Amino acid sequence: MDNVEKPMHVVIVDEELPYPPNSGKRIRTLNLILPLARRHQITYLCYPSADAEETRQAVAFFRQRGIETILVNRTLPGKSGPAFYGRLLWNLCSPLPYSVQLHNSAALRRAIHNYAAAHDVDLWHCEWTPYGESLRSLACGPWIVMAHNVESLIWQRYCENEANPLKRWYIKRQWRKFERFERRMFSTAPLTVAVSESDSRLIREQFGADRVEVVDNGVDVAYFQPNGAVRDPSHLLFLGSLDWRPNLDAVELLLNSVFPRVLALQPSARLSLVGRKPPAWLFERVRACRGVELHADVPDVRPFLHECGLMVVPLRIGGGSRLKILEALAAECPVVSTRIGAEGLRLTPGRHFVQTETADEMAVALVEHIRNPSPIRQMAQAGRQVTVDQYDWPSLSAKLEAIWMKQAQTKSGSRGTH
Repeated sequence: MDNVEKPMHVVIVDEELPYPPNSGKRIRTLNLILPLARRHQITYLCYPSADAEETRQAVAFFRQRGIETILVNRTLPGKSGPAFYGRLLWNLCSPLPYSVQLHNSAALRRAIHNYAAAHDVDLWHCEWTPYGESLRSLACGPWIVMAHNVESLIWQRYCENEANPLKRWYIKRQWRKFERFERRMFSTAPLTVAVSESDSRLIREQFGADRVEVVDNGVDVAYFQPNGAVRDPSHLLFLGSLDWRPNLDAVELLLNSVFPRVLALQPSARLSLVGRKPPAWLFERVRACRGVELHADVPDVRPFLHECGLMVVPLRIGGGSRLKILEALAAECPVVSTRIGAEGLRLTPGRHFVQTETADEMAVALVEHIRNPSPIRQMAQAGRQVTVDQYDWPSLSAKLEAIWMKQAQTKSGSRGTH
């Protein structure tokens, strides 16, 4: 594009429509693209969600905002049962990681090819790294990859925290496959967008990429602003998607090690687990735990952020950065987190949140701040100022728009080069 003011036609390739905004990935995607849909033509090309009603609502939501949706007629298979384990075994024969092999379907590649042949597209935007495999081999024009995480780092941490030898062997193979996949993807993609400076540095140094930009995760600071509610210091909160393995690992650590230690020292403590799509075993587990409640698929998390005394983030596995910490601090909710839980965010331990590593350290810190909440509440106030200054969505969306425009300018010389 010679004129950067000219509206662009951008096609986003993704797993599903990011609506409703009930996961970190969906929240990020929606908040970045909705402002841009008012100035540019956006087409969303993806699979339907497993929930047909959710897909119908999402299509209507996007249509109302002028975003075209192209749904590839394929339902992604489930993550349980004999067929699932059969697919895992079959993946041993593939050079691709399981999630890349699963999502890189002939139907998706055909849909991309057909759309590119029939439409003038200024930029193709891959919204999750595994989908770069479907774009990489197609000469469809300028494209970029959004790396919500460095996936190989997550798999490395899975491996390091897995006690079962057979599972650890399989996970290590996935880790190594993702390392090879991401080395190829990040080194050949015209541009990669990371969600944090630490991820950007890792992509450059470990994978040899020299075309990396950063658009941080963010938060709607007005939506999550404090409301003056009285906090219960004894009320602990865990917030996160409960169908994501790193969060489930963190919940198990909470229930097995951290919270029992807290209860032993502070019998008045109670814990709320809040998140979407919890597995059946978690309902059973919570019923057997004293002082623990599970709140599934709540329409609004703000009442929990406003009323709890502390949000606890005991993540041992993960990548990218945590939107839930930004949401908590925007609401002036105090945070106790592991280093991995808070990585990628421009926050300082001891100034904006409390950082711990072991289960014992976390339990001691939680009890300390239940009994004396004033210091950590002051940290939360300082943390909110960081979210206001650096993590508000409008400025981040504008940064993505500038990246789109710059990359789309390569359109004239890009066809046939990938």
